[in-house]
Order: sequence, then structure tokens, then C-alpha cells
Amino acid sequence: MEDATEKYSSFAEFYPFYLSEHANRVTRRLHFLGSSLALLCLLALAFTGDPWWFVAGLIAGYGFAWFSHLVFEKNRPATFRYPLYSFMGDWAMFWQMLTGRIAF
Repeated sequence: MEDATEKYSSFAEFYPFYLSEHANRVTRRLHFLGSSLALLCLLALAFTGDPWWFVAGLIAGYGFAWFSHLVFEKNRPATFRYPLYSFMGDWAMFWQMLTGRIAF
């Protein structure tokens, strides 16, 4: 597996690539939904202490994202090539969608 630092020397360099991999609006929306559900699962974990909420959060977050890449974007999720930068990109894009900087 290629390390993100081999191709990108910073997250700032990686992020435009990440956004290009999420050009389809449905993909962005499903990422936002999955991330929102993952946050709710983490909240449930904090309140209940039940570790299954962590598992549910992973499934929600990655499930919606990977499905959207397969069906709508028709590309391979960046998670497989750049796991750390991709995770950071998910949350940067989530925040930018939440604040209106990226089209929902």
C-alpha cells in the first residue's frame, strides 16, 4: 500500500485530490450521512459504554462512503491508498459541507 507521504508532502496537497474523488454530489451527501451517523454512534457509545456502538459507527461511516464510491463515483475509495489523509479529508469535507463552503 502506498503511503500518502510518498505522493503528498502534506494534507493541504492531498485535499484537492480528495475533493476530486468526491465530485458527485450524491457521494458527498452519503459521506455526510455516514459521518453524521458515526458521530451519533460515538455519542451513544459515550452514554451507554456499549462497544457495539463503536462498531456501528465504523459500519455507518465507512459503509455509506464505500457504497457511494462503488455506485455513484465509480472509483476506489481513497481510504485504501491514503488512510490517514482520507480520514482527515472526510472530516474536513464534512465541516465544509456543514458550514456551506462545499455544496451539499
